[in-house]
Amino acid sequence: MAPLDNSKGVWKSGKGKGRKTPKGRQLDDQAHEEVLALLGDRPRNRDLLIEFLHLIQDAYGCLSAAHIRALAEEMRTGQAEIYEVASFYAHFDVVKEGETPPPALTIRVCDSLSCELAGAQQLQKALEDGLDPSEVRVLRAPCMGRCDTAPVLEIGHNHIDHATAEKAIAAVHAGDIHPQIPDYQTYAEYVADGGYRILAELREGGDWEAVQDKVLEAGLRGLGGAGFPSGKKWGFVRANPGPRYLAVNGDEGEPGTFKDRHHLERDPHMFLEGMLIGAWAVEAEKAFIYMRDEYPAVLEILRREIKALEDAGIVEEGYIDLRRGAGAYICGEESAMIESIEGKRGEPRHRPPFVAQVGIFGQPTLVHNVETLYWVARICRFGPEVLNLVEKNGRKGLRNYSVSGRVKNPGVHLLPAGSTIADIIEAAGGMLDGHAFKAYQPGGPSSGLLPAHMDDIPLDFDTLQPHGTFIGSAAVVVLSDQDSAREAALNMLRFFEDESCGQCTPCRAGCEKAVKLMQADKWDQGLLEELSQTMVDASICGLGQAAPNPIRLTMKHFPEEI
Repeated sequence: MAPLDNSKGVWKSGKGKGRKTPKGRQLDDQAHEEVLALLGDRPRNRDLLIEFLHLIQDAYGCLSAAHIRALAEEMRTGQAEIYEVASFYAHFDVVKEGETPPPALTIRVCDSLSCELAGAQQLQKALEDGLDPSEVRVLRAPCMGRCDTAPVLEIGHNHIDHATAEKAIAAVHAGDIHPQIPDYQTYAEYVADGGYRILAELREGGDWEAVQDKVLEAGLRGLGGAGFPSGKKWGFVRANPGPRYLAVNGDEGEPGTFKDRHHLERDPHMFLEGMLIGAWAVEAEKAFIYMRDEYPAVLEILRREIKALEDAGIVEEGYIDLRRGAGAYICGEESAMIESIEGKRGEPRHRPPFVAQVGIFGQPTLVHNVETLYWVARICRFGPEVLNLVEKNGRKGLRNYSVSGRVKNPGVHLLPAGSTIADIIEAAGGMLDGHAFKAYQPGGPSSGLLPAHMDDIPLDFDTLQPHGTFIGSAAVVVLSDQDSAREAALNMLRFFEDESCGQCTPCRAGCEKAVKLMQADKWDQGLLEELSQTMVDASICGLGQAAPNPIRLTMKHFPEEI
């Protein structure tokens, strides 16, 4: 395209034809003003793209082509780049020119295993039949981290526990779409109870290596699922030149898991102090908290309490950067989370280099799970004995088990790390009346299913690997004789099919193919095993590598069903 000629406002093309505007989508003045009003004086940094998309989605219920064009103008980036990020995440609705925007209200019905056992499919159908689709959109959605109150749905940002169609329709008519904030321990209450005293002492003259040794002595391991010794990470990160960062993985997306939400909705400052101790230990220039969008109440609590920390002078304004996920399970993988923090699609990175060397913005980054940092604070405050004095079945420590399914008292149960499924069911009040124990998921869908007769295995790190599974995030779902292991496995694979980021073929195509094969009247076990092995060997990250576990364990332990 040639520059403007002497005729004002006319662009000259190579063919000599004149045009009033440059090629491409034109900037709409009204949309630009609306985006300017939402962004305000925020810096137009590229890593804030997802935060800006949330502002637009929240305000207008979708991302229109005009708003994407205006955002591209403000961020000095391409519309295609914004579109590829927005279209990656489930909670953004991209609306092209001429398309009808979604209804003003969306109901998301959780379809995870615990909710399916509790009748989520029937609930979704009842809502679709009972509501006007032009006014209310009903969607199925992955786990919302409320498995203890299944079935669950979300209207706007309001979660309805033990949901029924009647409850949901009443909330729609009442306009009840905002999160309900539970009672929790505030900053003032936490300080009155001795909170932040240890952090102040460490900042005054503490030895980070002594703290690291204390964490190692306690036996604390990463509680997001990987189980890496927590203290060792600090030395790895400090060994690399700065600037360094800390990133908190609060994307608790593994179906059946809700332990992080349990703590954050009750005592958020125990976690926040642990986070600041970790940040002090590695001399982090900034701490990022990446929190899943399915936890709106937690996000509001953290906004309030981070502000309280800033007002009290515990941290400088902006030191803690709270980032909001957008509906992508894959962002629970640490490198995918970092990509998302940088405002990109949440696709896992190839490793090495590891994030301790090359993390956020290419700098060394310490990544910890929420519950891990909660225990860091407790260990520093009360000593390593809070974990290492507890012993059961030859295992030391404590575990927060998220328990759901066919038990009387689902919820988070703090038990010795050597507890068996029999102990966990007992702690959860036993099986529901009329239900006999049949199978259990020891650590989310990534761990597959084990039969009831394997009820004497300690559910801890390293104890389940000989049986072809692992503890992961300790998301325990209990099945009864009224449930189908085959259907449960299919539910798990459908989840992986939906949540695969699509970056690598073994996972992207493998999950889709597995779901088709598992719907056959009789499973082709040879083909499914061949597919499983390919996924394990060739997938980039843990999603594709663990997705075959439900297939393999169902074939092994429940052959009569397939």
